Order: sequence, then structure tokens, then C-alpha cells
Amino acid sequence: MNIIGRITRKVDRPDTAASSFTRQPMDASSSQRPNGRSDFEVAIICALRLEFDAVCLLIDELWDEDGDQYGKVEGDPNIYTTGRMGKCNVVLVLLPNMGKASAASAAASLRSSYPRVSLALLVGICGAVPFAGPERDPIVLGDVIISNLVVQYDLGRALPDRFVRKDTAHDSLGRPNKIIRNILVKLDTDIDREHIEKWAGDFLKALQTKSEEKAKRKRRGKHTSYKYPGSANDLLFHACYRHKHAPGSGCRTCEDCHGNADPACDESLTLSCKELECDTSCVIRREHLESASNDPNADSDSEGVFFFIGAIGSGDSVIRSGEHRDQIAKQAGVIAFEMEGAGVWDEVPCIVIKGVCDYADSHKNKGWQNYAAATAASVAKAVMERPGRWPDQSAGWRSNPHTSDGANSIRIFWTAEPGSPGGAELRTDQRGIPPAAG
Repeated sequence: MNIIGRITRKVDRPDTAASSFTRQPMDASSSQRPNGRSDFEVAIICALRLEFDAVCLLIDELWDEDGDQYGKVEGDPNIYTTGRMGKCNVVLVLLPNMGKASAASAAASLRSSYPRVSLALLVGICGAVPFAGPERDPIVLGDVIISNLVVQYDLGRALPDRFVRKDTAHDSLGRPNKIIRNILVKLDTDIDREHIEKWAGDFLKALQTKSEEKAKRKRRGKHTSYKYPGSANDLLFHACYRHKHAPGSGCRTCEDCHGNADPACDESLTLSCKELECDTSCVIRREHLESASNDPNADSDSEGVFFFIGAIGSGDSVIRSGEHRDQIAKQAGVIAFEMEGAGVWDEVPCIVIKGVCDYADSHKNKGWQNYAAATAASVAKAVMERPGRWPDQSAGWRSNPHTSDGANSIRIFWTAEPGSPGGAELRTDQRGIPPAAG
């Protein structure tokens, strides 16, 4: 049974004035261009262009504006974008296709060209289980899911009467390595959660502002909006209620659709709930969203950025069934679904960070994708700028990136708290013990 990390839904927006910790922006003049590929230790992988575009809006400096400065090994098909995000040099990869196979291939090539990358962030969008965990905490559109485990929910045997998932130790993906587990444990503390969500909110506003400024300079093409779509457009239907033409619409296929085994028409898959006149009496009421939609002082750009830590289901199919979603969530213990995590997981030490754009049901649409991509990118940058230790596995790769305890020598960095003289570096052996003096 998979263990889901503690998840807490905060209804109130963070009180930024109450926090004694303020993120210190990095002086751009203090940044130094990397000398080569060996100076990159963090990668960001995106499966969709809209995910990649959102991340790029939060890049502080691009290192390849004048062309590819760092190259790649022969035979590597990836196209890389390099830059600085906060204090980290990052290499970005946009996958050519969705799915586990494309993600695994790209991650393996990344490993060859950038051998000192010790952490990959898979950043983008996902579908969520709306009430997750033992306390059934509500997850809403725009929230962000951070993985503590990736589960291949579609790996198994299809029997005549059921599907049996393979979940033995031999078939399952490994747990994260110690460094990533330490990062996740720290992220789940109250103080880190407050800082990350506050910083992510700041980064989201910066992303939205930068996007609007780019739109003013744009002479052609459609502008991408990252504005909060509004709680009134966050509709969660009962799992058994199908997305189809309303009775009396004249669609015979939808008229005969009464259960999961019955098909709805193909046209209904492309139409919105408003166009199909989906029955709003089947919408599940969520008090905190209703109060937000009625609040005249609510922020029109954001409902606040909140994240959940838990197991993410990864497969090669898009989940568009509320009942199927709930069944998999119950069996596998997952709180969200996406399509690339399982491919990256075995190749690179990885954390999946994805914004919720739908509820993995038949009512899913693309209206929340840009905002969800923006919240995920904002949380990813906040995680990279978190106070505390940031790892560097400088001795390179191990055979299994998620079960290795690291190299013989690990460099541990931590950032300075406000008022302190600065950061520091400590070299330890693989047990975390500093070398003897002298």
C-alpha cells in the first residue's frame, strides 16, 4: 500500500505580513555564466509547449540567447534551453511527445549530455483526485501536486473480469533517494509550506505580469492568459454523472447512454459543460469555493497557490472517467494522474510538480491548463529557492537514481537566512560525517 504524504488544504490565503522570512532576490550582477555542461545540476522537463512556456517566463537569465553555447553529446536528439532560475543553473527539455516512452528517452539522453544533473523537476499539468488522503482533503483546480512516489497504475494483467495491477517490489518504481526524501520531508513542514506557498504566489504574480507585458509587444498571434479562471468555473460533478448531451437534445447516442458501458457521442467530447447544458444540480458543493466566488475582495488573478504532497499515478492513457479515477485512487493510493513521471523516474532523480487542470473525469476541458501550468512553474521555482540545503551529487550517477544513497562525497549547500553573513558549503562522506580536522 502506498503511503500518501500529509496534505493540508489551507482555505485562507497566507498572511504575508506575518511571515518573518522574506525571500531575498538574487542580484543579477552576481550571476556567473556556466563554463560548460558540467556546471548544470538541475533539469526541468516539460511534456507540453504550454508547460514549457510557463516555466520560461520565470527564467531569470537565458544562457543561450545568442545560440547554443554548451552543445550536447553525439546522438542526443534533445534540444536544450539553458538559463538561471534563482541561484540554480537549469537546463530545460521540452519533450517531442507525451507519454512514458518519450519521457524515458529524453531523460536518458539528458543524463548523457549533462552527467552532473542531480535533480530533475518534471513540471506541468495533471488531473487530480478531488478528495484525497485519509482525511479527504479537498483539492481544487490550480492546486499543485508534488510527488513523493510515482505509481504505474496501468502496468498489469487484463483478465476477463478485471484488471490486476502489478505492484510487487520487482515491478514497482523505487522510492526517491535520501536527498529527495529529505527535501520532501522539509517541504511538508509548516514553516517551509508557508514560505513555499508565499513565494509561489509572488512568482505567479510576476509570471502573469511578464506575460501581460509580452502581450503588449506582440503584434500577431493569440495571447496566452495565465489569469485565475475564477472559482465559479471550478465545477466538480458527481463521479457517476457523464459529460454528454442533455435529454431532449436530439442526440440518440447520448440519449441511450445510461452507464459506464454505454458510449456518449464523439461530439460531446469536444464541447464544454455550458454547451452541453450539463446538469448543475449534479455539481458537488464546496463551501470554501462558494465563499470565494461571492467575495468582492477576492483576488481576480489568483485564489492563492497551495500544494499537496502524495503519490502520483503515471500511465499512457488520459483518465476521463470519475468512477475509473476513484477506483484507481482507492487501489493505488494516488492523488493525481499524469503521463510522463514513470518514464523519467528510473532515469533521473526526479520530483514531479504538476498543477491541477481537471478532475480526471469526463467533464475535463482546457480552460484551466494555462493557469495550472503557471502555478506548477511557480511552485517549482519556489522549491528551488527554498531555505535549507540544496544537494549536489557531484560524483555522478548511480545505477538506480531512486534507491541510491548518493556518492562517496556529497556537497551540501544551504542559503543564508536574512541577517546572516552568507551561505556555506560542507563536504561530508556518504554517512553525512564531515572529515576530521587537519
